[in-house]
Amino acid sequence: CSKERKQNCYDDFCAAAEHLQDRKYCSPATTTIQGGSNGGLLVAACANQRPDLFQAVLAQVGVMDLLRFHKFTIGHAWTTDFGNPDIAEEFQYILPISPIHNVRQPTGEANGSQQYPAILITTGDHDDRVVPLHSHKLTATLQHVLCYPGSPQTNPLITRIEVRAGHGAGKPTAKVIAEIADMHTF
Repeated sequence: CSKERKQNCYDDFCAAAEHLQDRKYCSPATTTIQGGSNGGLLVAACANQRPDLFQAVLAQVGVMDLLRFHKFTIGHAWTTDFGNPDIAEEFQYILPISPIHNVRQPTGEANGSQQYPAILITTGDHDDRVVPLHSHKLTATLQHVLCYPGSPQTNPLITRIEVRAGHGAGKPTAKVIAEIADMHTF
């Protein structure tokens, strides 16, 4: 997807989930989505846009703040992928897909549910590609917006932080096994 039409990626992903559910391969109660890095952004954006389609979301080391990503480490290089939020025209198509800027209480119109799916966000405390603040900010925003006294949100919204780890490549086998075990257990 070009940067101006990034929304098409999320629409297509949700359409694929709907297609599988319409054909009874799965249902919203049995559909889990998982993505890492740019895929972490994908699944987080889809959870925001269509929380009714998914039971669980595993978002790994994703770019979650599309309004400030370019201000940290190598993020400036991604403006060719996402656009530059400091340019007004590009800001207009970046804002609607930025995960931390689009967390909203579900209305329940689609399936009656007024909560988000269970979400596990993973990060490495030494990630120099997608700094951990992306994951922390999204978790904090989800909990702030959705978890208040009397909230219908009962599904967990949590972060898993791998210590002494980066973006994923080169991770020792024991850490990979522990992370996969935690994600599957979630």
